[in-house]
Amino acid sequence: MSPPASLSDLRAHLQSIPQARSMQVDVVGDSDGRLQLSAPLAPNVNDKGSAFGGSLVSLMTLAGWGLATLRLAEAGLEADVYVADSQVRYLAPLEADLRAEAWLEEGDWNAFIDTFRQRGRARCRIAARVLLPGGGEATVFSGRFVALAQD
Repeated sequence: MSPPASLSDLRAHLQSIPQARSMQVDVVGDSDGRLQLSAPLAPNVNDKGSAFGGSLVSLMTLAGWGLATLRLAEAGLEADVYVADSQVRYLAPLEADLRAEAWLEEGDWNAFIDTFRQRGRARCRIAARVLLPGGGEATVFSGRFVALAQD
């Protein structure tokens, strides 16, 4: 399957990933430089009735991957995007549907795109978070993503 070039492509691509499909991940939107994904609590619940930590980090990782993939596609580039490493902090239990947003944490997209064009590879640091329904953060994420030219 080729990389997603639009939000509808991203939504379809996520359905081809078994983990994302079982989590029932959906694309909410892409605005103000932030990609938003969601997933219902029911398939992502732990034994305490709150969101499973693995689902929280998976949703934020998918949001970061999707953001980098979309920005490359907007520049007319196809790449394989991977998460290289990440740090996660769980701040509060979430007892509601999951909603993650991801944004570029360091640098700018133009530099990332230029590096990819010149070298066939580039990396970026993306931040993400899952919000609590009444405000505040349930979980925060910082990850380094790598884009590699497709063979």
